[in-house]
Amino acid sequence: MMMLTKKTINRPRRMKKSLAVPSSEFSDSFVQGMYDRMCTSFFKYGKVADAYPDKVDAIASLKKRLDRYAETGNTEFLIDAANFAMIEFMRPRHPDAFFKPTDGDATGRMLATGAQSTKHNLDLK
Repeated sequence: MMMLTKKTINRPRRMKKSLAVPSSEFSDSFVQGMYDRMCTSFFKYGKVADAYPDKVDAIASLKKRLDRYAETGNTEFLIDAANFAMIEFMRPRHPDAFFKPTDGDATGRMLATGAQSTKHNLDLK
């Protein structure tokens, strides 16, 4: 029988405080929410490897959760979307999936809103 324990997500202890990401730039509760929901899903639905990528499309599920967040404002859907992104990373359906670190210019920029949006978003076309 598999032994499972509740895990709390902690930042690396070996990281110097001066190099750590400020708490304003990372959400421990978001990552903990991802972990908690993955634990629940394991007991409810079984192993990720038993469903992904053959039986369930993680990207389609991710897009559906983003739509639900846009409709409702319920941030739990953002945690679900992040979990589906992680599942696609772990068990990719994309036939040519790969990981290659890129800088901001190669990944696309964030879309600005408000008065700055036109100026900053023109180069995205």
